[in-house]
Amino acid sequence: MLRPRRSRIVRATASVAAGVASAATMAIVSAPPGNAAPAFTTQTLHFAVQVGPAHSQSCDILGVLYTPATATSAHRAPAILTTNGFGGSAADQGPFAEREAALGYVVLSYSGLGFGGSGCKITLDDPDYDGAAASQLVSYLGGAPGIAYTDAAHTTEAPGLNVVVHDARDHAGHPATYDPRVGMWGGSYGGQVQFAAASVDARVDTINPQITWNDLSYSLDPNNTGQVRGVSTATPGATKSSWAAGFSAIGIFDGVQYAQNDPSRQIGCPNFADFVCPALVSGGATGYLQPGDVAKLQHASVSTYLPKIRIPVLLDQGQVDTLFNLNEAVATYRALKAQGTPVAMLWREQGHSGGTPSATGRAYEDSRIQGWFDHYLKGQAVATGSAFAYYQDWTGTFAEAASYPVGSAAHYYLSGSNTLVKTRTQVTPGSQSLLTPPAGPPTGLGGLDALGSPVPVPLDLPDTNVAGTYVQWQTPGLSAPVTVVGSPTFDVQVSAPTAALTSAAGPAGQLVLFAKLYDVGTDGTASLIHGLIAPIRIADPTKPVHITLPGVAHRFAAGHHIEIMLAGGDVNYRGGLTPTVVTVSSGPAGQMLTLPVVG
Repeated sequence: MLRPRRSRIVRATASVAAGVASAATMAIVSAPPGNAAPAFTTQTLHFAVQVGPAHSQSCDILGVLYTPATATSAHRAPAILTTNGFGGSAADQGPFAEREAALGYVVLSYSGLGFGGSGCKITLDDPDYDGAAASQLVSYLGGAPGIAYTDAAHTTEAPGLNVVVHDARDHAGHPATYDPRVGMWGGSYGGQVQFAAASVDARVDTINPQITWNDLSYSLDPNNTGQVRGVSTATPGATKSSWAAGFSAIGIFDGVQYAQNDPSRQIGCPNFADFVCPALVSGGATGYLQPGDVAKLQHASVSTYLPKIRIPVLLDQGQVDTLFNLNEAVATYRALKAQGTPVAMLWREQGHSGGTPSATGRAYEDSRIQGWFDHYLKGQAVATGSAFAYYQDWTGTFAEAASYPVGSAAHYYLSGSNTLVKTRTQVTPGSQSLLTPPAGPPTGLGGLDALGSPVPVPLDLPDTNVAGTYVQWQTPGLSAPVTVVGSPTFDVQVSAPTAALTSAAGPAGQLVLFAKLYDVGTDGTASLIHGLIAPIRIADPTKPVHITLPGVAHRFAAGHHIEIMLAGGDVNYRGGLTPTVVTVSSGPAGQMLTLPVVG
């Protein structure tokens, strides 16, 4: 089972994560026709880097340098640094690198620490490790000696690089001898490393992080209520079981595959930073992460060092993504904008969980990325595009906006008979109850997140829930389409006497529920929008609960119904440990689903 699982996840987390959806559509130009000279040359190199808080750990990095034929010491070119998504390698960025080299960029594609022939362990894009490694590759691009070698043993130094444009000062205003004009590109794991590099190296000029995280503790243990900053919460959420298992398998497999290159990767937690294995065991047993593990995950997250990111950022996040949902990009976007960092945000169709955008949509995304680099790296007078754009799967095109958020709030109030009504005066009394299961197992069937959506039945099942384990409310058939762009919110008051008594004991005694937004067709078939779910762990169930659901760009067609559900379990998460009867009564003010509606 390991190989099929790995191939599926690699497709979702390496190919998609590396931005293949945006780059592979570009024409690959390695050489002009006939006997003309090649458009670029390639060279495989090994890089000796020092990482860790004290820069005391030596690692070998494997990379491929793409040099345009037009780049010389007299006519220098800007550079792009790129690396793989989780489970990938330097080869994954080949199509993008070839395209950009043919367009006049020097491109260095490398395998991240712990992947694809590079040494040392996976450190989750921690700035002290992955950021430090990327910074030394920036130095190489700037012409620094003693970093690049032609062999893994680092015995034969490669010639210095003298074809990249230099800047007089970095973005902190300091002059540097080896300061290249350089941007970074990549997705998922190869997206977060860009933040890590920029946080430790002011020489990086612009970045394009795609489908990546804001707070990795939220990504792996999300709580969609009680958020204190962006997506971060003081109370842990519910651990993602399928994604955790998938990534563990990939990381260990990669370590075994390249064990001969660096045997130290198998000491302690196999191929991962030492805290990861105990965190996985603890999270799997309890259903939530311990405070120390949360702190380490947040240390490897841009949410904790956003003030250090001052260069232009083009965020590119996937709408079909149960790993790093749109709320993560929104959190990063809002924080960067608030501090004055130049930032734009795209919401594209494809993410870790699937998605197939139109050719028009792909072309739009490609043009935005290319324009961004041409403007900030080549200094061309080209537009960088709108501050916010989102993919409309109902038209196959992008829509643009001057800022985010967009639209206006539409409220649907909880009412009796399991209904959602448009005005408070329509609300009637009623109540529904559910029972959460003991020890946190699923209370239904559905697709397995880490396997993506386009897998054969029975692995990719419709989202179904066992009677008695959920409560739900639904609108009448819509008289006109409703287009939602943004993060819906759900305000509700629960009654859970058992949880009220046990909550003070901490997360183990707290109530865990799962909010789901469905599009119900005219035939009654309910579709969970993009497979997105909002787990919540309620610190105090005697108080009203405000839930922020994952962002969507979705159109409910005329005649369809909007449905909101609270469930006691989910197949992709570890639920609460204690069985609890939960009742929700309609009638009290303030209980409503709020949708950000455009058009």
